Amino acid sequence: MSTWRPDPRQIADPFAEQAFLPLRRRFTLLGAELEFCSDSAELLALADEAYAGLPAHAMGGPALQVELRLVQEGAEFSPEPPSARMLGGAGLLGAAMDANNLALVNTAAGRAVVQVSRALLAWPYHVRYELIEFAVFTLACRTQGQLALHAGCVGLGGIGALLIGESGAGKSTLTLHALGEGLDFLTEDASFVDPLTLRATGIANFLHLRQDALRWVDDAAQRQRIQAAPVIRRRSGVEKYELNLRGGWASLAAEPLRLAHLVFAAPEPAGDGELLRRLDADELLHRLQLSQPYAAGQPGWAVFAQRCARLHGWELRRGSHPRAGALAVKGLLMA
Repeated sequence: MSTWRPDPRQIADPFAEQAFLPLRRRFTLLGAELEFCSDSAELLALADEAYAGLPAHAMGGPALQVELRLVQEGAEFSPEPPSARMLGGAGLLGAAMDANNLALVNTAAGRAVVQVSRALLAWPYHVRYELIEFAVFTLACRTQGQLALHAGCVGLGGIGALLIGESGAGKSTLTLHALGEGLDFLTEDASFVDPLTLRATGIANFLHLRQDALRWVDDAAQRQRIQAAPVIRRRSGVEKYELNLRGGWASLAAEPLRLAHLVFAAPEPAGDGELLRRLDADELLHRLQLSQPYAAGQPGWAVFAQRCARLHGWELRRGSHPRAGALAVKGLLMA
């Protein structure tokens, strides 16, 4: 008769706390020094895909660490993995798809862990955006007291303009043409701002474009570049080109940008009127609060709003071509 004996390794380390993570990568992201450590070359490759080759935005932030751990458990997903559910308590913040695929962030310790099943590796876009990006953004933002804004940002000469608008307002197409006019790209739709200094940082890696954006692209080389880009599928079902901005063809903001303008993209056409309409301080702050429900509930919002009241606020209506909007934003930054 055989006698069951527990694995002594499981008794000694039931939570795999002592597991060796030999693979390392360091980046300067969102103002902080961030180290990835992993037991999986495949997971580390996803971090490289997202963060390698970006300008180093050093803002004096702390040294942070994200562990990327691969587990063999977990069933295949069909038709796609479940959406990540946000959770929090006892000083921890998290996002969990299921028991095997999750991210936990400990801001007090400056550390996060992302656990991914081998089955989820077949869905690299979801791993990158819903787990790894969640850990990086949450850790960097919370440890530095930054406000996370749903807004793009472009700049010129170190001065920045936030581009604010609902999904589908045309911010990405506007940004593409802003790049064509020589503006510096900071971020597509996630800006992180120091509420005291109004310096903004972000991840300048990809621009996501709907297929109908191609009708506004006249440059043959740019059209070819976009059409050669991978196509990703959002949770909403919308498919977009994921255009990599690295490689030297686009100007990426070399340092955090000092905000001077808040530009609210409106869906209404300008017609024969002006594209830009100046907003007074009250309307600027009202629109800002409505557009940023998450940030408005975070520490630092009152100081941020007070400083934004001194900035230039604008409503940008649609022109006959997205290039007109890009030129209007460029004009603001040049002034």
